[in-house]
Amino acid sequence: MKAQRIQALTGIRAIAAMMVFLYHNRKYWREDIPHALLKLLNEFHTGVAVFFVLSGFLIAYTYREKPLASGKEYGKYLLVRFARIFPMYLLILTASYIDNGFPGTPETILTYTLAHGFSDTWNLHGIAQAWSLTVEMSFYILAPFIYVLTKRSIGKTLLILIVFLGLTLAVGYGWHWWNGNRYGYFYPANFVFNSTFAGRFPEFFSGILLGHYLLKHQENGLANKKFLTLTGGILSLAVIYAISCFEPNIYGHGTDVTGGMILRNVVFPASVVMLLYGLITERTWVARFLGSPPMVLLGNASFIFYLIHISYVNMKLRNLYLFPDRNFILLWIVSVILYLIIEKPLYEWLKGMIKKL
Repeated sequence: MKAQRIQALTGIRAIAAMMVFLYHNRKYWREDIPHALLKLLNEFHTGVAVFFVLSGFLIAYTYREKPLASGKEYGKYLLVRFARIFPMYLLILTASYIDNGFPGTPETILTYTLAHGFSDTWNLHGIAQAWSLTVEMSFYILAPFIYVLTKRSIGKTLLILIVFLGLTLAVGYGWHWWNGNRYGYFYPANFVFNSTFAGRFPEFFSGILLGHYLLKHQENGLANKKFLTLTGGILSLAVIYAISCFEPNIYGHGTDVTGGMILRNVVFPASVVMLLYGLITERTWVARFLGSPPMVLLGNASFIFYLIHISYVNMKLRNLYLFPDRNFILLWIVSVILYLIIEKPLYEWLKGMIKKL
């Protein structure tokens, strides 16, 4: 796959991060924007689903089964993934705790290890949006095994993942039956389907299937079907709109209803896969725009933007000054600076050290 086509996938990360920003700030614009637009913004949490599909694709396409060559290779693979996520997360979390005071020992341990994301009680503590990092790390641990199984049989792999979901629910509900499951680990069902890898596996699996397909067919040339980028983009927006039709009111989410959740967890990933395949195989102005240097830079900085767009850093910036755009541009500037001076050099150094192991 050509580098510029991967860059387009980097650029779309910035779009996904912007969607999540709009979702979290929609409450400030309820009285000022059309009702139909507000309904869409209520479902822009689907930007996280875009990240999940992308993660599934990139891990499958980049690593394949290589981490399973030996225990050492698997360990190095995990260390590289830890190096990608933990340094900036721990830096921001520690700054927050130093400034506001450390919580009790259980919460501190849970948030520092990302284990808080398994609990319906704890998952929004610390850096609220970090619940999705627990989902990501869960996927990273399992991804090489899922890829190998997918190569052997897609149907059996899907069945195994469904069984994994069932076992996760059984653990949560069994725990609740046993002693009440005070902190809601893997309980209740809506938490599992919204905030754990077991419930969100279709998004990652969709990305893995795309990676598997590309690796299988790229030697013979990928089918360059027309209008996939356009069709995938339109379908993605259509699914988001369909999800919004399940909203009970402007304060609720369509995913609070089973139909809306199925659309987000199962149907939306398929439309995103179509969009990604179009970006990879078609030469369009959309791909050129997303692969342009400014969008690639924003895509690379999108992880920091995601970490700071709400919670601690955002609140500190708002205390200094709040621009009419809810500090959208300022947050991107801070994200790019932190990416260039801290995240990028630190990740490259850590990655180099891990390769020497």
